[in-house]
Amino acid sequence: MNSEMKPSQPNNYPKTKSRNSGQNWFQGILLLAPAGIWLLLLLVLPTLIIIQLSFVPGIKPGDIVNPTGFENYLRIFDSLYLQVIKRSLLLALATTAICLVVGFPVAFWIARMTPKHWRNLLLLSFILPLWTSSLLRSYAWITILRPTGLLNTTLAYFNLPTLNLLNTTSGVLIGMSYSLLPYMVLILYASLEKLDKRLLEAASDLGANSIQVFWKVTVPQVLPGIYAASMLVFITGLGDYVNPELLGGASSMTAARLIYNQFLGAAQNWGFGSALSTVLILLVSLAIAFLIKFGDAKPER
Repeated sequence: MNSEMKPSQPNNYPKTKSRNSGQNWFQGILLLAPAGIWLLLLLVLPTLIIIQLSFVPGIKPGDIVNPTGFENYLRIFDSLYLQVIKRSLLLALATTAICLVVGFPVAFWIARMTPKHWRNLLLLSFILPLWTSSLLRSYAWITILRPTGLLNTTLAYFNLPTLNLLNTTSGVLIGMSYSLLPYMVLILYASLEKLDKRLLEAASDLGANSIQVFWKVTVPQVLPGIYAASMLVFITGLGDYVNPELLGGASSMTAARLIYNQFLGAAQNWGFGSALSTVLILLVSLAIAFLIKFGDAKPER
């Protein structure tokens, strides 16, 4: 009797396994459904609509959507608009460089040179500005940088020459760097806190000075964090609208401001604005692809 029952037992296992895997797959779909629907409605569909509008030249609110060609994209190659895109890229790159140069020493000091019981408080001091609106932070910088503001009043008190920073590119860089510096510090801190002290001690024992230890041991270990922080600051800076609008004036037209003018300004050219938005999305996607490729790179040893 046992020999007759044995062949029938293995046949039950594939069915049970298949049933369990199908049930797990269905449960996974249920868990992802809310976020998936949210992304579909608020990200994927609007992006597809923008791409469709980008092929309609001169479309305005109420017009019939009838894609006809690449006229809007060809218009971007006008020297005026190329200059705007170039300015946006340079501002984002300069902001990233400033945040990296300023943020790395700060993150290193907090992660490696500060007692542990002070680290959370210091990190909180960098997070606090993020709790306020970016609009309020920009208005605060207007109060500081305007001709009769706090900065020039202080300089005049010490008989120093005043500075004209409001409505200039320098003012935009100050505002953008201040807004994005916390992101740089937090990500670099997370990488620096995980430094392998044994490698630092080994390099010192082998006769390396502090500069050699920094460039050949510290930087390679935190390189993925540098990539991640730099890309985050660059992407956010590339799409920043508030700081260039409030601190830059008419001379600091950026891609984000130009897109706003096409949709909500006097121009009202949704097709061209959509083409600019598509190009901006493409640039951000390339930056993200760069981050995915190099952000997880392991340091060479």
